[in-house]
Amino acid sequence: MDITLLAVGRLKAGPERELCDRYLERARKSGSRMGFRAFSVSEIAESRAARGDDRIADEAERLTGLAGKGGKIICLDAGGELLTSEMLARTLSRNAEAGEPRVTFFVGGPDGLGEGILANADLVLSFGRVTWPHQIVRVLLAEQLYRAMTILSGHPYHRA
Repeated sequence: MDITLLAVGRLKAGPERELCDRYLERARKSGSRMGFRAFSVSEIAESRAARGDDRIADEAERLTGLAGKGGKIICLDAGGELLTSEMLARTLSRNAEAGEPRVTFFVGGPDGLGEGILANADLVLSFGRVTWPHQIVRVLLAEQLYRAMTILSGHPYHRA
């Protein structure tokens, strides 16, 4: 199964990109032994529309165009479900065992994700009720994907 991150905003060279890349590379190495073939990221630029609703609609259209067909959709949103790391790992494992070709994670920009994307999601996931910068959310997601792979493989990284 492939894991795809679709994100609004481009991470510039620096600590956030380095950390995100490091966790995704670790996830690739750990996950490949369990049938997780790829951990990829596609970015779109933030919309330049003047109104927030127009920015959300523009970004939603471009993200959806990148998503492709098939697989499950998980959106990150402050109003989503609060899962433990173990629950996220089990969700990924169940999807892989069910033969899903991919799980696509949507990370919105500063204005969030469009209602259409959220309504079509198989899961809306929250990393807490506080507001996180979308760049930091990507790092948190990358770390949680690596953590999920270590949980599923029995690696001692996760010590809950």
